[in-house]
Amino acid sequence: MYVRTMGSSTGAVRRSMRFHRPIVIAIGLVVAVLVGGLVPSWWCGRDADAWFRGDPVRVRGLAEELVAFEADDDHQRATGASGELTDMWGILAHQMTALGLAQVCLDHPEWRERYAPIVTRAAAKTLLPEMRSTFTAAWHGEDGMAVPESPRGHAYLSYAALALGMARLVDPAFPPDLATRQDALIASYERRLLASPTALLDTLPGEAYPTDVAAVAAAIAVHGRATGADHGAVLAHWARQVRAVQIDRGSGLVWQRMGVDGQSHDAPRASGTGLAAYFAGFADRTLAQELATGFFRQQRSLLGFGAIHEYGPGYDGPGDIDSGPVILGISVSATSFGLASARSLGYRDDFTRLFRTADLAGLPLRSGSRLRFATAGVIGNALLLAFLTSGPELAR
Repeated sequence: MYVRTMGSSTGAVRRSMRFHRPIVIAIGLVVAVLVGGLVPSWWCGRDADAWFRGDPVRVRGLAEELVAFEADDDHQRATGASGELTDMWGILAHQMTALGLAQVCLDHPEWRERYAPIVTRAAAKTLLPEMRSTFTAAWHGEDGMAVPESPRGHAYLSYAALALGMARLVDPAFPPDLATRQDALIASYERRLLASPTALLDTLPGEAYPTDVAAVAAAIAVHGRATGADHGAVLAHWARQVRAVQIDRGSGLVWQRMGVDGQSHDAPRASGTGLAAYFAGFADRTLAQELATGFFRQQRSLLGFGAIHEYGPGYDGPGDIDSGPVILGISVSATSFGLASARSLGYRDDFTRLFRTADLAGLPLRSGSRLRFATAGVIGNALLLAFLTSGPELAR
């Protein structure tokens, strides 16, 4: 009797185990998926809230990384060593360093003595002839800095003009000669914009980029804040024509490339819109919000990570120098550009999703008091400093 009962019980247990084994496996798979999905998003997003709030330790760490870049660049130029950045990459690296450090000064006035002189040094480098040699060649030898009365747009100089304006805003020792050069640039841009029915200025012969023109507007607006000059009429003209001509109504994105006549030469794209929204924030907060609305419609999310689809609905194409690599429609550059609008406009959830992706791809590393994103390089770290500290520059 005992033996039969034990045998019967053992069989029942075995049958029960066979019955429950698939359930246990299924539960295990669900747990693995949840862990695999949640842990990376938690880990990569662990600093997102601190960056959104402007945590001083993180902000200062990345700022010091860019201070070290400028010091190394100064040394290379002084000694004649090779390796310093030039041409359009040099403009971008020094401009974004200047913008980021200036925003840090605005948010942390107690650090102004440390960072404001470096903002001015970085901004001044954007005026070096070697920073615009490609553009000068494209304009058949016409140097935009040398011909302020030219009818040609030379909108690429807006990056230098904006950097100089931010330096002028935060540095009490901003040099008079740089102020004179910036005044001339701003006067030239104001005249050219008011003369353009579409508020488009060409960067290259026959090619206007709404993003670059947004930087023109930003430079004009910051000049007004730094000097007290009234630029209201030209900024209002620019904002009207952005809405009327430069935005694709179907997607809310700006056209990536256009003619000064307002004809599109490319698709509505997120990389141009994301950067334009950041620049628009200096000049017109409402327009910046409108551009950000179209931009964030392009957001795609997976397991807590966010990324930005490059091309507007109904369009497709490859990556290029503006978008960076485009993988399954996702733009690397647009994804990082979105951090600026998300933070400055208070879109916390969007910021967190995009930051997780930037953290995963960028591999942040701390060395002493410095913080850098290991895979981003100098230009990427300069961009991230500007975008992760965006907000104080918003039009007031």
